[in-house]
Amino acid sequence: MSAVVSAPREIAVVRSPGYWATVARRFLRDPVAVAAALVVLALVLMAVFAPLLAPHDPLQGMTLKRLRPVGTEGHPLGTDELGRDMLSRLIYGARISLFMGIVPVFAALAIGGAIGIVAGYAGGWTNSVLMRTMDVFFAFPSVLLAVALAGALGPGIANSLIALTLVFVPPIARVAESVTTGVRTRDYVEAARASGAGTFAILREHVLGNVLGPIFVYAMSLIAVAMILASGLSFLGLGVKPPQPDWGLMLNTLRTAIYTQPLVCALPGVMIFVTSISFNLMTDGLRSAMDIKA
Repeated sequence: MSAVVSAPREIAVVRSPGYWATVARRFLRDPVAVAAALVVLALVLMAVFAPLLAPHDPLQGMTLKRLRPVGTEGHPLGTDELGRDMLSRLIYGARISLFMGIVPVFAALAIGGAIGIVAGYAGGWTNSVLMRTMDVFFAFPSVLLAVALAGALGPGIANSLIALTLVFVPPIARVAESVTTGVRTRDYVEAARASGAGTFAILREHVLGNVLGPIFVYAMSLIAVAMILASGLSFLGLGVKPPQPDWGLMLNTLRTAIYTQPLVCALPGVMIFVTSISFNLMTDGLRSAMDIKA
């Protein structure tokens, strides 16, 4: 009898999608988060291409055209108290407002994230010293702390960035410490430690990849708060100096014309509100997308 040799059958291998691919797919299924992300993208593009989009020089005014209403020919959003085009100033204002919201948060993410990760992984007296130092800043409300630091440093963009960065370091450090404390007791970290891996190798290979995501999402949620605080500092005269186009500073300079042109005066506040709510909704969608249960 001749042996019957059957041809080997091909086995289909089903590859599961990666974590970030799953996060992206879940995020795209949330229409509110996608719409908010598109608004944020539009604001960023508006800030980047401000020289091409602005119809007028945002610093050049004309006394005869001061406080023109919305819909004026050549000035679709009216003019401010010095006759400067509001549309141009709002477009250029996106540059400073986004800069003042994003830069201090990412600077605080680098500083506070490092402090929290070191405190959470080391534990013991290192954790106590670092986190008790951070707790000192929690004794003051963030608004009061930002105003106090900006007042002590003096007005200006650089001093406002330093003040806002110091305000956001403690909460980011607290979140980083909490997440790292939970990760350092996982089985894979204990196995790496038992195998003789060094501290920096464990942090690089096993800890950072599992804690950076939650810390980054939390930091993203602070961008809206940073923008509001930066606008508040400019409104109080502790932030951006005139004649730079900043939404908070524009609210300050236009407040005397609230009864003359209320709609024009409200435009910077509308921009702050839309930008803040868009960042919040986008961050909420990203947080929900990252909450993938095993």
